Parts: sequence; structure tokens; C-alpha cells
Amino acid sequence: MLKQYQIIDAKVVESDDAAARIHVYINPDDEEKKHLLMAFNLDEHTLNSALDPDEISRLEFESDHVAMIYKRPKNYSSKDHFLFKVASVGVFLFKDHLIVVMTDDIQIFSGKLFTRVTSLLDVALRMIGRTITHFMEHLKVINMITDSLEQKINTSMENKYLLNLFTLEKSLVYYLSAINSNAMLIEKIKNNSAKMAMTKDNADLLDDVIIENFQCIKQAEIYSNILASMMDARASIVGNNLNMLMKTLNIITIGIMVPTLVVSIFSMNVALPIGKDHPVSFWVIIALAILSIFTFLWFWHKRMGRYTANKQ
Repeated sequence: MLKQYQIIDAKVVESDDAAARIHVYINPDDEEKKHLLMAFNLDEHTLNSALDPDEISRLEFESDHVAMIYKRPKNYSSKDHFLFKVASVGVFLFKDHLIVVMTDDIQIFSGKLFTRVTSLLDVALRMIGRTITHFMEHLKVINMITDSLEQKINTSMENKYLLNLFTLEKSLVYYLSAINSNAMLIEKIKNNSAKMAMTKDNADLLDDVIIENFQCIKQAEIYSNILASMMDARASIVGNNLNMLMKTLNIITIGIMVPTLVVSIFSMNVALPIGKDHPVSFWVIIALAILSIFTFLWFWHKRMGRYTANKQ
């Protein structure tokens, strides 16, 4: 699918004009790929790299254009089950037009970054900056989800929430790798600024992008390190919650066994001090059973009090 854009009043707006200078190809089919290869002389490997989620970010100089491959976060949905994924975007910068190749139909020219656009190179740099902002937004969402799962783990006795945290940890590894890959691309763009005929405004924008990406890397590293370092502790919490449940069930089981033992003794087919026909025999047995319960509770309370005192 093809979308076309123009730079009008320092903004990137969608246009149906055949003279549009910005062409965005969304998951191009074979015919569109063939058109890109023949009409714009794009490298086939570079074009396929723009659609490969496992491709690393890179910068390449061709005879008539500059090719940039960078990483971006994919939009998250409930079907992903806490796995945040990354995708690749291909930007092919020519002298008089810009070609963008991507896999998903998303708003890439939205936000305050695209309110003062001056050139096609400016658009390409702002696209990278918008991607960094997108990563930051996803990192905040991951942090919020992590906090919510931690609260659930504190009272959970199953591994479901723990497995969700493992998935988030995996997502952070993917994000950290993608952000670092973009950092290498940005550094290479800065080193070749003269070759790309950057203006002072382009250079200032690139410096801002470098700072934002550095902050994004540090934030991703912090979230990843915290999540990884606390994973064993969270697993111990789940195990401890299960042990507490088993302990409670054992106490209840023992508490039930004591009066059962009393009743079972009086159920034996042997001579007993109180005959079965005695008018108060039933109430005596019930009283002894209740007394055994209170005796057990008193013994357990005393034992736990002694254990707590010794522990202190």
C-alpha cells in the first residue's frame, strides 16, 4: 500500500498529488517491490532488510541516494501476551524525494517533532527522533505493567504472573538491543554529516536526537537490570506464599484430626466408662471433642509464641 505526503507550511501532510515528494510503502507486495527496484534503483537486499524485524540498524551510501535502516517498536496488542516486539523501517533519501518502507500502517509523521519541518533530510531525522519517543512511551508502559504484576505476585501462589514478568524481561532485552542499534546508526549519521550536506539546524536536531536516544538507553538498562535482579526474589515470594498455604492447611487438618480421634475412641466396640445408653453420654463425647479443639489451639498458640520470642 502506498501513501504520499507533502511538506506544506512546515508540516508533513498526506497528499494525493502525483508530485508528492514523500512516498510511504506499507508492507509492499511483489509488484510494488519491483517498482521500487526498477524505478528508484534501490538495492534489493536493503529493501528486504527494511521489512526484516531481525535486521540491525545501518547507514549506506548509494550513487544517487542514502539508505537508512532503523528499529522501531511495534504497536502492542493484547494478543501479544506481554511480549513487546520491534520492527525495521527503511528510509531512502534522494535529492528530491523520500521513500519510506515499513511493515505496519502507523502514524509516523505525528507529534510535535513534525511541526517545523524544513527539508526531506529533516523529515528523516525527525522520524528517528519520533521512534525514540515511541520507545520511551513503551518503556513507561512496561514499567507500569511490571508494578501491577508485582502487586499480584505478592499474593499469588501460581506461576502465571511470574511467567508474564519473564516475557517482559525478554521484551526489554529486544528493546535494549534495538535502541543500541539505533545509537550506532545515529552516530554514523553524525560522522557523515558533511557528506549528507547537513545544515546547522539539521546538526542541532541530530544532537538532540543523540541525547534523547542516550536517555532512552539508560532508562531501558535500568528497567532491565531491576527486572532481572529481582526475578529470583519474586519467584521466592510465590514459593513462600504456597508454603504458607500448605502450613495453614496442615494446621486445619491437625485441628480436625484431634476431635476425630476423641470421637473415634468412643466408637470402639469395647467396654467404656460411660455406657452407650447413659443419658449424657452423647454430650460428654461432644464436650470432650470441643475441649480437645481448645487444648490443641492453646498448645499451638503457646508454641508459636515461644518460637516468635526465640526468633526475636
